[in-house]
Amino acid sequence: MTLMIQCISPVDGRVYAERLALTDDQADAAVARARAAQSAWAALPLTDRIARVQAGVAALNGMKDRVVDELAWQMGRPTRFGGEFGGLNERTAYMTGIAESALAPMVVDDSDRFARRIEFAPQGVVFVIAPWNYPYMTAMNTIVPALVAGNSVILKHASQTLLVGERIADALHAGGVPADVFQNVVLTHAGTERLIAARSFGFVNFTGSVAGGQAIERAAAGTFTGLGLELGGKDPGYVMPDADLDWAVDVLMDGAMYNAGQCCCGIERIYVHRSLFDAFVEKSVAWVNALRLGNPFDADTTLGPMANRRFADTVRAQTAEAVAAGAKPLIERQHFPADDGGTYLMPQILVNVDHSMRVMREESFGPVVGIMPVDSDDEALSLMNDSPYGLTASLWTQDVDRAWALARRVETGTVFLNRADYLDPALCWTGCKDTGRGAGLSPLGYHAVTRLRSYHFRKVKPS
Repeated sequence: MTLMIQCISPVDGRVYAERLALTDDQADAAVARARAAQSAWAALPLTDRIARVQAGVAALNGMKDRVVDELAWQMGRPTRFGGEFGGLNERTAYMTGIAESALAPMVVDDSDRFARRIEFAPQGVVFVIAPWNYPYMTAMNTIVPALVAGNSVILKHASQTLLVGERIADALHAGGVPADVFQNVVLTHAGTERLIAARSFGFVNFTGSVAGGQAIERAAAGTFTGLGLELGGKDPGYVMPDADLDWAVDVLMDGAMYNAGQCCCGIERIYVHRSLFDAFVEKSVAWVNALRLGNPFDADTTLGPMANRRFADTVRAQTAEAVAAGAKPLIERQHFPADDGGTYLMPQILVNVDHSMRVMREESFGPVVGIMPVDSDDEALSLMNDSPYGLTASLWTQDVDRAWALARRVETGTVFLNRADYLDPALCWTGCKDTGRGAGLSPLGYHAVTRLRSYHFRKVKPS
């Protein structure tokens, strides 16, 4: 049975785009084409593959106005922010710039008698299952190194951002990547799991929910397919007594509220030393009250709708439960009249919170943040680590030695000092616990989409 996949716009609730999901036969044919095309792509010089991928990204930049408009309709991000091109271009430039060194063979011996080396061979066909919240950057984090390393790539994008895969395909094909080497497909969850279980891919990269990651692990069980999984997060910030207060408020509130809180490494809980707590909270409330919730096409809007009504309902439920349990909401409804009880959701700051509340334990992925006072680094560390997730943590102090001592004890993938919510392409993007496993960006991002192959050549007969 063929199913229609729809994108319901959070802006006005209408069906913005819809596409037929591939049948099993069509999906199998796409995989077969990708496999058949991969060897010729891998045989091209590395410089040629890099140039074509770079040309594809340039072509995507040429679509900026269309892309920004479509993103607002599909997932609600205000057009004033201009899409994701800054981060996309930074990451692509870095990853293509390090490709030669990252993929260089590890030469053990190159003498008259022996050639011994380890090379990084393509996985074959890489399957990218991309999320809707940063639909271009997250997808291209894997697509770029996978193509550059000589793989074919099949992209299955989230239904909420149904058109993004088509734009990426159009751009890469315009840049010279063959149509069978990069394919965008529309699949149901069942169709996706069937392909994985059938051992269709050399590597699967997924960004999404913990439940989604578990489904992919189950589908891949026994296939020995390599998996990269970036799943949930509940990223903390900790503000120490000597922190620059205004700077901390500005960055942490932006990390909590930008993109309507729908950021993989967004700030979802904050611990503030008691000596700064009242001042931090007061300044944070003023910061959030200055936001404007509204239509993402309005130039004054700084907070658009959440991508889907059910996402907003999750945040509302967590907030209501916390308030019923004694939490105090500090943002008043009158400042955000555009909250319609649907996708348009006002931001919220909660105090009098604790870890018995879902809003401090479970992923919210929306514009709400709980703030708790602490009396010591050890107390803050215990609370930061009291989470099933581990993607990033943000520390705030002018004492770098203190930060180092604490950072190495935080159970997370990345520790920030005096910043938050940023992916540095030179560093490995990874997580621990229920946030998943694997590595993206940095030279390790190339290692994820390649497999090791050793060579031991004896050049002459022993005497």
